[in-house]
Amino acid sequence: MNRIKSQKTVDRNEVVKFLADELKIAFIRDYCPNGLQVEGQSRISSIVSGVTASLALIEAAIESKADTILVHHGYFWRNENACITGPKQKRIKLLLSHDINLLAYHLPLDCHPVLGNNSQLAKVLGFTTTGRFGENDLGWLGMVTVPELVTVSDLAAWIGKKLGRPPLIIGKPEQKLDTIGWCSGAAQDLLPDAVQAGATVYLSGEISERTVHEAREYGITYLACGHHATERFGIQALGDCLRKKFGIHHEYIDIDNPV
Repeated sequence: MNRIKSQKTVDRNEVVKFLADELKIAFIRDYCPNGLQVEGQSRISSIVSGVTASLALIEAAIESKADTILVHHGYFWRNENACITGPKQKRIKLLLSHDINLLAYHLPLDCHPVLGNNSQLAKVLGFTTTGRFGENDLGWLGMVTVPELVTVSDLAAWIGKKLGRPPLIIGKPEQKLDTIGWCSGAAQDLLPDAVQAGATVYLSGEISERTVHEAREYGITYLACGHHATERFGIQALGDCLRKKFGIHHEYIDIDNPV
C-alpha cells in the first residue's frame, strides 16, 4: 500500500450524481440509504473499494491514503439501533477524522445489468443470462456454458475453484445441470421465486435452517456459496468504472470473511 496515486481529482458531487444515475437508486426499494453516507473531502482522487465498510477496511483505506471508500454494505440499516455507539462510533469517527467519504450501494448494485453482483458473478462462473425474477428483478436465470460442467457436483467444484471456497450442497450432487438461478448475498428466500421461474438449481450466498426444508420440498438443488464470496465482484467493477470514467485511482481491498 502507500502507493503513488494519480494527481487527477474530480468533484465528489459529480461522482455521486453519476452513480445515482447509473445505478438508478431512485427507482429501487431498499432498506438502507444508497449514495453518500458519510461526507468527507469535496474532491476525490483515490478510491478504495470493498464489500463491507468494516473497521479493517477503513484502516486499510487510510494506509492506502484513499480519500473515498466505496462499498456494497454501508451503514444505517432499517430497524438497527440509530445511536452512534460501539463499533459504529469507531468506524464513523475514523472516517470523519481522516476526512474520508463513504459511498455505499446495496440493492442497486445487485440489480445493475452489467456492473452488478449478479452480472459479474455470472461472468466469473460462466453463466449465460436468460431472464430475471423476484422483486426488483434481483434473481437471475440462465445456463452454464462451461462444457465440462455436467452435474451439480461438477458445478460445486467449479464454484469452489472460482470463489475460493466450496459451496454447501442441499440436494443431489449427481443431478444433471439444466436451468440455473442465482442471486448473490443473503437471497436464500428467493428460492420459491427461482422455482417458479423454472430453475432446477439455485445458488446464493447464505443459507437458513428453513432453506434446507424448502429446497427438499420444492425438489430444487440449493448451493450456499458464501455471502462475501458472491459479492466481491460488483464493487470491483463499479470502482473500475469510476477509474475509467474520471481517471482517478481505484484499489479493491479484500477483507476476508468466511460467511
